[in-house]
Amino acid sequence: MVFRKKISLLTIAVALAATVPAFAIEAPKKVSVDAPHAWMNKKLSPEQRANLVLKEMTIDEKLKLLMGYFGHDADWKEFKRPVESYPQSAGFFYGIPRLGIPNIWEADAGIGVASQSGPIVREATALPSGIATAATWDLKTAYEGGAMIGSESRSFGFNVQLAGGVNIMREPRNGRNFEYAGEDPLLAGQIVGAQIRGIQSNQIVSTLKHYAFNDQETGRFSLDVKIDDQSARMSDLLALQIAKEEGNPGSVMCAYNRVNGVYACESDYLLNEVLKKDWGFKGWVMSDWGATHSTTQAANNGLDQQSGIPFDHSEYFGGALKEAVQNGWVSEARFDDMVRRVLHAMFEFGVIDNPVSPNPGAINFKAHAAVTQKDAEESMVLLKNDNKLLPLNKTAKKIAIIGSHADVGVLSGGGSSQVYPVGGAAFKGGPSVFPGPMLYYPSSPLKAIQARVPQASVTYHDGSDLAAAAKLAAESDVVLVFANQWTAESIDVPNLSLPDNQDALVDAVAKANAKTVVVLQTGGPVLMPWLGSVGAAVEAWYPGTQGGEAIARVLFGEVNPSGHLPATFPASESQLPRPVLDGYPEVRNARFTVEYKEGAAVGYKWFDLKGLKPLFPFGHGLSYTEFAFSNLKADVKKGLINASFTVKNTGSLAGKEVAQVYVAPVTAKWESPKRLGGFQKVELKAGASKTASVVVDPRLVGVYETASKTWKIAEGDYKIILAADATDANASSVIVHLGAMTLDVNGKFIQ
Repeated sequence: MVFRKKISLLTIAVALAATVPAFAIEAPKKVSVDAPHAWMNKKLSPEQRANLVLKEMTIDEKLKLLMGYFGHDADWKEFKRPVESYPQSAGFFYGIPRLGIPNIWEADAGIGVASQSGPIVREATALPSGIATAATWDLKTAYEGGAMIGSESRSFGFNVQLAGGVNIMREPRNGRNFEYAGEDPLLAGQIVGAQIRGIQSNQIVSTLKHYAFNDQETGRFSLDVKIDDQSARMSDLLALQIAKEEGNPGSVMCAYNRVNGVYACESDYLLNEVLKKDWGFKGWVMSDWGATHSTTQAANNGLDQQSGIPFDHSEYFGGALKEAVQNGWVSEARFDDMVRRVLHAMFEFGVIDNPVSPNPGAINFKAHAAVTQKDAEESMVLLKNDNKLLPLNKTAKKIAIIGSHADVGVLSGGGSSQVYPVGGAAFKGGPSVFPGPMLYYPSSPLKAIQARVPQASVTYHDGSDLAAAAKLAAESDVVLVFANQWTAESIDVPNLSLPDNQDALVDAVAKANAKTVVVLQTGGPVLMPWLGSVGAAVEAWYPGTQGGEAIARVLFGEVNPSGHLPATFPASESQLPRPVLDGYPEVRNARFTVEYKEGAAVGYKWFDLKGLKPLFPFGHGLSYTEFAFSNLKADVKKGLINASFTVKNTGSLAGKEVAQVYVAPVTAKWESPKRLGGFQKVELKAGASKTASVVVDPRLVGVYETASKTWKIAEGDYKIILAADATDANASSVIVHLGAMTLDVNGKFIQ
């Protein structure tokens, strides 16, 4: 088992070390306990401080920062967590106390401080799912949610959060889409970048993950993604690049899958060439748990830290790495660079200067509940609202609520990002082992609705008996059907249909009562064969700790819905670049290839390119009021496209609208007819108007050229489009002319 391998490696390493005097096992260098350490001078740069302390470290001390452990017992490997780690946590690295370097305590994250399942779960505040936050199209909301997560992380004693998921939605059936931020590089990168900044504002480190092309869970350990460099740089990598620029994460987590034949965590192309050289990343690259497959190849090709022993087959960055350094297979310079990168981030983001100290009692759960509720309310997308069925009329005498355990709570996604709610779950189901359990947070839509209409008869039915549900619907003034789709890490959904016969339930209820509202709690796009029969539909995603209250406030108009879709909802799976999910059903450890023939034409770009009509387009979202766009103007200043416009609330209620600016080439050829170039969420009272503006990132007007590592903007005319969604028939446009321009790999103009 693991321990036999460990003993064997260490024995070999010690024996070899004896023949190499320069790297014999070293005693720690003496450091005066009286004099302050030079590297603790906050006036020095992170790089200077890292170099100073690095000189004082022995090889064994350096190794401590490079090999980490799971913070939970793993019986299948006879592994016991380090006693210094926090129970049921994601990861742990030993620090060097004599040099003032603290231990590294890591928690899974994304929507909150997660916990491994077990007898003593960590109860924390859960934000709505990542895709829900992306649906807000609001960077301030994203930042505030990240800041909340970071605050609770510090209070629980964690100084690294494994957050920052920005894998774009190439595959709508991906089980982890709920953790991510949709299909567009600009929107996803900016939203996740804002979350990362929020987390790190608490003097802790956030990661950026999963680097790269971990776009499906089926076969994630064995699939090989095939994509050319140009398409990669203009899609998945661009989203990660923007998130890196906006968030400045201290660490990047490399993915499980192979990319063009090479594991992502030992890809010289991804880790050295793109991330560290081209993008200038100064932090460290950690592996995903179980994603390290070698010692010398991984270290030399850019992996800095092995995470999550015992998930890997061996302790590659333990005794084996020491041996590799002693024998010159990994150079001393590269070995020190690995350690320096960890130290640099720890200094840059205050991990060393502001050590964490567990104090869960200091968490203001009430204040944090307000943060997550606002996020949920901003994220809900009003998909359909015939005859203004919503907001609900409080004069209703009889309301039926059907399905999805809406009597007790709201659904959350499963896997490593699972946050356990304060006070315990309202309902548990699904698998008893990872990625389960399936949890419902104790925020009851039923109770929240009852509180708003105390005079009405509000009746719940679980939906298991279609005939009984239809009978209740027929006897009610209005019907709310709660439909769900549980998604989770490690498993994809086989198709985009609602599971458990829910389509039939909605259809039966809608036939019995046309005043049927469907409230969806899903991890991403789903098909809706019943859409023409229902009066209204709301996408609530996984709405987090306060989800029930947020749903009720939106349904009754206390909050005017303002979410817009961050992903295209297809009308059928046949519209997708890969109508059948590659590798499904999964055959364990069977290697297969997923070829991204669509290149950079992801999501709405693919639908535009192929002339396909989706069920709901990217950017779609209705309101209880109406908005109008006007006065679109655009010009070019210093090579940048600047667009300004007026947004007016022409309805009778206050609300928020997301103005979307797309760019389309008139003469140049792109991977798709248009790209999102910018967006602005505008809040307006009834009758009010406001002028807003966006500046288009020049990379979004260019085409990446692999040979020169530059972005080329072709001379010609470009249409600037102001729209409410990607297929807006009422969109207005103007033309600007651009001269030929060249940008460097990071989008900066080359003179």
